[in-house]
Amino acid sequence: MAEKPDLPYEQARDELVTVVQKLEAGGISLEESLALWERGEELATICQQWLDGARERLEKAQASAQDDADSEER
Repeated sequence: MAEKPDLPYEQARDELVTVVQKLEAGGISLEESLALWERGEELATICQQWLDGARERLEKAQASAQDDADSEER
């Protein structure tokens, strides 16, 4: 992950859940709906950055563990 997002994953996820709930509930203006949608897109991107970074770290750890196992076999 090149740069960590400003928000922790859990905070971004929780805010995204709130945004979705507000959008699903309706009863808000078009302008507010659009603003919530845009914020939801930002939050989804932040969550994806965290998940991509976690996946990358996991893959590196697995590769390192495999390299260690391979060197022990030699």
